[in-house]
Formats: sequence, C-alpha cells, structure tokens
Amino acid sequence: MMKKLMPLMICLYGGLLSAQENHLYLGETVPDTVPKIFAKGIISKASRSEFGSVFSADGSTFYFAVNDGGKAEIRYSQWQKGSWTTPKTVIGHAVYSFNDPMLSPDENRLYYISDTPKTGETPGDYDIWYSEKTGSGWSDPINAGAKINSEKDEYYISFTANGTLYFSSNKAAGEGNDNNFDIYAAKSINGEYQEPVRLSDAINTKFYEADVFVAPDEAYLIFCSRRPQGLGSGDLYISTKEPNGKWGIARHLKKPISTDSHELCPWVTPDGAYFFYTGNQDIYWVSTRIFEQVEQKK
Repeated sequence: MMKKLMPLMICLYGGLLSAQENHLYLGETVPDTVPKIFAKGIISKASRSEFGSVFSADGSTFYFAVNDGGKAEIRYSQWQKGSWTTPKTVIGHAVYSFNDPMLSPDENRLYYISDTPKTGETPGDYDIWYSEKTGSGWSDPINAGAKINSEKDEYYISFTANGTLYFSSNKAAGEGNDNNFDIYAAKSINGEYQEPVRLSDAINTKFYEADVFVAPDEAYLIFCSRRPQGLGSGDLYISTKEPNGKWGIARHLKKPISTDSHELCPWVTPDGAYFFYTGNQDIYWVSTRIFEQVEQKK
C-alpha cells in the first residue's frame, strides 16, 4: 500500500528546505521518523489540551485549537516582521466552544466546529461553521447549512483540491449509540454542497470513525477510530484509493503513531513532508516517511 502512498508525499515547492531557512513551522527543528511534540511550551502546553491544527499554504500562519478551562477556542500565530507572533484568539466566545480549524482550498474561509446554537442561547449540538476572510480578519461565524449539518453532531473538516468536503457525523447512529460516528463526503458543484454520501464499509464500521484528513487529490485519507484492536481510546488509520476508484480497507497506523493514549486530528502539510496530529492532548509532528516504516512492521 505504501508504494501507492509515498509518491504522493512530495514537495510541491520544488525542494525541501529546512524549517529554519524558511522560518517555517515556528522555527522548530524538523522531525525525522520519531514523533515529537510541536512547539513545546509555545503551542503545546502541559496545562491544557490542544487539538486540530493547520498552516496556511505559504506557511506564514498557524491555526490551532485549545481547550483551556473546559471551553475550546481557535488561536493563531503569524510570521510578521521577522518573527512569530505570540498566539492569540481568532475565533472564541465566552460560552460556546470552537474547535477543529481547517482552511478552505482557496483559504478564503476558515472552517471549524462549534456548539453555538442555531437559535436561542443554550449550547447545542456540534455543527460545522465557517468565517469568511475580510479586510480586517475573519467574519462572525456562519453555519454551513442544513445540507451538511444535522440535529446531531458533525466533527472535523477536510477538503480535496476541488472542494469536496469530508467530515464525520453521528446522524445515522442508532438510539443510545451516539458514539457511532461515520465519515461522509459532500461534493461542491458551483459553490453548493451536494447531499453528503457515507463512505463505504472499507472505512466506516459500527464503531467510531471521525477526524478525517483527505489528501488534496483524494488519493488517501487518515482518520481516527475506536476499534477493539486499537491500542488506546482512539487510534489513527489510513486508506488509499484503489485503481477502481473505491477506498481500500483501512489499515491501522500502529506505534509509534497510535499509542495507549488517544490520537486524533490528523493533518498533512501541503508539501507532503510532515504529519501533524494530536496525541495525549498535545500536538505532535513527524516525517511522513513514518507511514512506510509503520507498514513494514506488519
């Protein structure tokens, strides 16, 4: 499988330069195939939980979510005038939570999930929301609409290059089984999302599947699942597209990626070089060469 995947992990910028040379990745020393905490003490802190993260395509802005005091919000740091700014809140609220940031392919929208109610003031189920880029920052939250959101929870967001939206939802879960999330994809035609389609049983099971990252060319996807063979409360899995256009059976990304903790929020940098994810409530990153090593252990 990894022979199919690894050629996709190529640099789109014409050659890999170090983070220090490009001032990328907050100036952190880039990792090899041993996962390490990202920006320890700056982004990843022991006093709180960090979740989804994403860099802008040019590497100049980093968005991430934190749960500090029981409520999640989205913060960012930006490369300005030769240094990275101290992270500050970009999307937050005194009552409602905001999590799982992801930029649209054109980066004119910042997507996230929130328990902001559609009506009233009491926090509701989690929906997918977004803010539009303005001249002074980002707009107030806009609900992604009834075609995407249900009366249950929608989690995480990822996009293909042509705008197809991948996400997870427990809208089809049976009574008393709200932890049965499945992964869906909704194509975008003329700027309008079509009816979401549940992915096949190669991906979805009767267990929890959520937090999906899809490659821009839709060649592979990585997601979190809670399965009996898992190592912890949530492990990461990977699937590649078969020649017939169907998703292949998802493969378990075992140690050192999945551990006895909870791994979630996968994201691969636009150059295909580094894999970011959350583990043990911190953001980790590792060279994407790790995928090949994990597979060779089978």
